[in-house]
Amino acid sequence: MKTVITFGTFDVFHSGHVNILRRSREMGDRLVVGISSDQLNFSKKGRNPVYPLRSRMNILHAIRYVDQVFVEESLDLKREYIIEHQADILVMGDDWKGKFEEFKDICEVKYLPRTPSISTTEIIEVIKDIE
Repeated sequence: MKTVITFGTFDVFHSGHVNILRRSREMGDRLVVGISSDQLNFSKKGRNPVYPLRSRMNILHAIRYVDQVFVEESLDLKREYIIEHQADILVMGDDWKGKFEEFKDICEVKYLPRTPSISTTEIIEVIKDIE
């Protein structure tokens, strides 16, 4: 059985998120998703997610491609998360290309192209402009 792992915030869930989850799941028999804690998201992006962790986790649990969801508390623990979940493949969006080569000693690392013209940050900015 081949396990795939990916990580993200998955805030303001959109079709780009569905695409990466579907394509990730197609690479293996099981998909494990690390979802950024609210605190981790703030430290990465300088803002809190629109949806709190519990809501984002509920959405991911409902997606048929996802077999397991856990909270990613720190970027520094990626290696431990990969080992703990016995992942064979780490999948990330190509906006992270080259950033996770250090894990090639414990799993395959693949970068998938992002869905064109869809960005959570852009969606949030459009919504803010409407107000």
